[in-house]
Amino acid sequence: MALRFPQLQLLVLCLCCSVIIAHKDEDPVTKTMEDFSGYPIDEPHSFFQKSLSLLSVDTESLQKEIDELATFSDTPAPSVTRILYTEKDVLARRYIKNLMGLSGLSVREDAVGNIFGQWDGHEPELPAVATGSHIDAIPYSGKYDGVVGVLGAIEAINVLQRSGFRPRRSLEVILFTSEEPTRFGISCLGSRLLAGSEVLVEALKTTVDAQNRSFLDAARSAGYVKDQDDLSSVFLKKGTYSAFVELHIEQGPLLEEEGISIGVVTAIAAPASIKVEFEGNGGHAGAVLMPHRNDAGLAAAELALAVEKHVLESGSIDTVGTVGILELHPGAINSIPSKSHLEIDTRDIDEQRRNIVIEKIRHSAIKIAIDRGVRLSEFKIINQDPPALAEKTIVEAMEAASKELNLKHKLMISRAYHDSLFMARVSPMGMIFIPCYKGYSHKPEEYASIQDIANGIKVLALTLAKLSLQ
Repeated sequence: MALRFPQLQLLVLCLCCSVIIAHKDEDPVTKTMEDFSGYPIDEPHSFFQKSLSLLSVDTESLQKEIDELATFSDTPAPSVTRILYTEKDVLARRYIKNLMGLSGLSVREDAVGNIFGQWDGHEPELPAVATGSHIDAIPYSGKYDGVVGVLGAIEAINVLQRSGFRPRRSLEVILFTSEEPTRFGISCLGSRLLAGSEVLVEALKTTVDAQNRSFLDAARSAGYVKDQDDLSSVFLKKGTYSAFVELHIEQGPLLEEEGISIGVVTAIAAPASIKVEFEGNGGHAGAVLMPHRNDAGLAAAELALAVEKHVLESGSIDTVGTVGILELHPGAINSIPSKSHLEIDTRDIDEQRRNIVIEKIRHSAIKIAIDRGVRLSEFKIINQDPPALAEKTIVEAMEAASKELNLKHKLMISRAYHDSLFMARVSPMGMIFIPCYKGYSHKPEEYASIQDIANGIKVLALTLAKLSLQ
């Protein structure tokens, strides 16, 4: 029988039918689907299963791209360091834009460097379906965090194109600017702006990095933000996308330990970041006796232990807290610290429970300062974001895709935050996790097998296909 439409188009339209009836004119479900899609449905179930083989990932080219992208780094292999608006970051962006172009995507950038590659659907006036992630990397990290979601998204488009699929809604790949907070202390900078953060727009006008270089100056050096008023031009209207799906390594050990190929994310934990500074008198480490000291370093150490205590008091495994930065001034072995600086990360899937922990940390900081005779010169909540729930219809599409591809999957919570957390403010959201070696991430040992990546790309491709036809 001659086919009147692409095979994968047929697959996506028909897999949701539990029974295929020989005489389609007698099946109201099939008729409704035909009326909705404009395509006939007349192939047997065996053909649908055969069509799954058309979802072919070019693993050799994909691995080469992952390895090539990792060379754009300010530290030697196997580590990757790629910081916002540096030379390596700009070169890596150029590399991604080139790949988008080779895949036939129309490429554009916004004022802060979020990059968009679009494959037009046959009803381009409809809100598009988006996917993507980030490629910036914290110092001495690995080459898979974020990258799998960008290169994997481009390859998912390639997979669908090779299969002959034609989307109804346009499909768009997004490379988000600066998911990591490395340079300016702001996580998910690009996606926060896309979500319309007026607070961030104002903050970026005066934000500087550790070398006292302003965000605006750094952005201009990379070819972005011609004028500070450009920042609000990044904002997306709610409903710009009908769905957003991000592919990502798990960054935890569960999938690998349980031998499961796919994690279907149902929620993303709510993160909060706090900056704290104590000031004491300082002095000579030998000359100032212990009863006479006002040690800012010990105040910081005591608060770090208090963070752990308050997190454990929540009684939930989902509450976590980390003192990721602790700096002492003047930083000499024979000098009592006169200043200390801490940066605290705490998160939970329950926003109220997390906020209770933050308040306990604040009270402890005040009490420690009084007890130790030091000054609490700063206690600043940098961000206090709400959790995000994945959209039920997207979760169902990801589950269905996993089942149709015979890939074992489980429902999961993401305890790390991602750009999806903020895209959920713009559109319905979902995430796909794949296993990574021992759960390692943010270190050179970070690794995901090409087969696991390919499995994730297939699930992403089929999910995008389903969503594009809705």
